[in-house]
Amino acid sequence: MLKETQLKRYADVLIWGLRTARSKPFKKGDIVLVRFNIDAIRLAEILEARLLEMGMNPIRRMSPTPEMEKNFFRLANRLQLVFDPPGEEDLYRHLNGSIFLHAPASITHLGTIDPKKISRFTLSKKFLRDILEDREQAGLFSWTLCMLPTAELARHAGLSDTEYTKQIVNACYLNRKNPVDQWKSVFKNAAAIKRWLNSLQVNYFHIESENIDLTVTPGEQRKWIGISGHNIPSFELFLSPDWRGTNGHYFADQPSYRSGNLVKGIRLTFRKGTAVDVAADMGVDFVTKQMKMDRGAARLGEFSLTDKRFSKINQYMANTLFDENYGGRWGNCHIALGASYADTYDGDIQSLTRAKKVQLGFNDSALHWDLVNTEKKRVVAHLTHGRRTTIYENGCFTY
Repeated sequence: MLKETQLKRYADVLIWGLRTARSKPFKKGDIVLVRFNIDAIRLAEILEARLLEMGMNPIRRMSPTPEMEKNFFRLANRLQLVFDPPGEEDLYRHLNGSIFLHAPASITHLGTIDPKKISRFTLSKKFLRDILEDREQAGLFSWTLCMLPTAELARHAGLSDTEYTKQIVNACYLNRKNPVDQWKSVFKNAAAIKRWLNSLQVNYFHIESENIDLTVTPGEQRKWIGISGHNIPSFELFLSPDWRGTNGHYFADQPSYRSGNLVKGIRLTFRKGTAVDVAADMGVDFVTKQMKMDRGAARLGEFSLTDKRFSKINQYMANTLFDENYGGRWGNCHIALGASYADTYDGDIQSLTRAKKVQLGFNDSALHWDLVNTEKKRVVAHLTHGRRTTIYENGCFTY
C-alpha cells in the first residue's frame, strides 16, 4: 500500500531511529537482526541494502505466518513450546541492533489459543530479552520497529486501506522529501520538554479525567524519556515509576488487541502498587489471566503522555504502536502493566543491577501491555516542597 518512494523514506527513518536509540555509535561489522512479516518483504529488501552499504552484517528472519503461529501454539507440547534453537542465545549475546517490520496478515488468529500456553512461551523467552536489555545498558545494542499498512489492520480499525495508509504516511512524515529532518525537529522539541519535566522535584503525579483518578509515584532516580528512535512513530514521553506508589482508578477507553484477543473498556483499581480489581466491557477473563502471568504482571511498568502537537494520528489503528501515540483532540496517556524500562533510571545505567532495580521499585515481568486513555485530562505534579504544578492539560504539556 506504500509507494516505493515512501518505503525508501521509511528505511531512512528506521536507520535514523536505530542509530539515535543507541548510546554508543555503530561500527562496521556490527550485527543487525531484521525481522519482518511477509507483507513487509520489500521494505526488508531496502533495509538490508542500506545496512550492507553501511558495512553492517544484517541477519534476516521472517516471522511465522498466522497459520504457522496458530499451528505452533495448537500443536506444540510443553517441551516444544519452550524449545530454543541451537545458537539462539549466542546470537543474542552478539547482536548490536534489531529492526522489526510489523505487517500482520491477521491479528485474531490466536484468539482460540489458551492464553496460558502463550504466557508459558513468553516467559521462556524472557532470558533473551534480559540479555538484550543488558547489552543496551552497556551501549552495545539498540532496536527500533515500525508498522506497515495491511488490509487486516484497516478492517479491524474500521478504515479503508487508503485511510489507514494515510495515517501511517502522515504519522511518520513519509510525505516529506526528507522525513529524517522532521524527526530531528521533533526530537529537539521533545528534548526541551523532557529537560523541564526532569527539573521538577516530584513526590507524585495525580491524573484525573472523567474515568481516571490515579496517583503515580515516580520514585528515586527517575527521568522522563521518549522520542528516542526506538519506535517509529513515537511521540510519547514516559517514565517507569516506582510501582509501589500507584493508587486509584485507571480506565482504558481505547480497545486493545493482544494475542488474538480483543479487549474493551478495561478498568483497574490499584492499591499499594498492585491492581487488586479488574473489570472490562469485553475480555475480562483474558485480562485477568494476563495479570497472573507472573508476580509483576499486575503492577505498573510505565506511565506515558503524548502531546497532540507532535502526533498526527487521529484514528484508532488497532495496533498499540500507533494507538499509544494517538494525538487526536485530547492527546493520550497510557500505562503499561508489567515490565519497566531501565533507561528511565537517572544515573549510570551500567550500575543498575537487578538488586538495585528491586530496591528502587523498577518492575520486572514478562508482560508489557500498554493500555490507552484518550479522554480530556489533567496531570498535576505534587512537588517535594509542597507546591503543585499542572504538567499536562487539554492534550498538551504545559511547557
